[in-house]
Amino acid sequence: MLRLGFGLARPLLERLDAEHAHRLAIASLRILPRVARRLDDPRLAVEAFGLRFQNPVGLAAGFDKDGEAIEGCLGLGFGFVEIGGVTPLAQPGNPRPRLFRLSADEAVINRYGLNSKGVEAMARILAARRGAAGIVGVNVGANKSSADRAGDYAACIAALAGSCAYVTINVSSPNTPGLRGLQGRAALDDLVARSLEARAASAERRGCGTPLLVKIAPDLSLGELDDIVAVVLARGIDGLVVSNTTLAREPSLKDKELARQEGGLSGRPLFNMSTRLLAEAHLRAGRGLQL
Repeated sequence: MLRLGFGLARPLLERLDAEHAHRLAIASLRILPRVARRLDDPRLAVEAFGLRFQNPVGLAAGFDKDGEAIEGCLGLGFGFVEIGGVTPLAQPGNPRPRLFRLSADEAVINRYGLNSKGVEAMARILAARRGAAGIVGVNVGANKSSADRAGDYAACIAALAGSCAYVTINVSSPNTPGLRGLQGRAALDDLVARSLEARAASAERRGCGTPLLVKIAPDLSLGELDDIVAVVLARGIDGLVVSNTTLAREPSLKDKELARQEGGLSGRPLFNMSTRLLAEAHLRAGRGLQL
């Protein structure tokens, strides 16, 4: 039924500006009636970070940026939903247009730029659903104008860690100038150390330690990946999220005009690149890290 409904709606949605269609999807999911979720086949269950996921298919951060439609998204059958990215202070993100469909390539380019209503608004949303079913993670980032980006991550973790299933430290968004520089060994080590301190303080107050993950870019060299894995293993981070969107534009892309747009590319063209990085990360981390 869902597939049929989407098939009927798709031609209409594609007539809309891409960001308007995105907002319409969020609005629709907010008002969907809640239905009892069908239990997944137990063989699909995945244990990771001390959590049990009913199935391994999740909704990545970037779709429900402000946690407006969490229950609607979970109701679609995802094993988990990651909301955000959230920044300490509210910020509008980059100017529009900032979302582009490459339909012929089954891809999207976005340059939203971590538009966020801020950590206080997110904290209220998570507090309101405390005790509700479903695994909900939060993706955290830094404000574009921040002079202390590591401090921004720590502030988000301190405010949110006790109210969600896990926190993803996003150091790989291509749409905030300089943010990917935090993947360098020294910068990442400092950021992770301060993030762990914030989690420890939160756990002391709330009596629980929330898993911390680091989300990386697919465009890394193997040397850069070596450094990242070394830091997260040494510091005791719970896992890596592989991967964010790519700045690369393969010559095989069919929509040459839209491919020139700035921003992160996601969708089918990212599959091989991200899968290779996942394999390389696994080779380096072994069983010491969940991926």
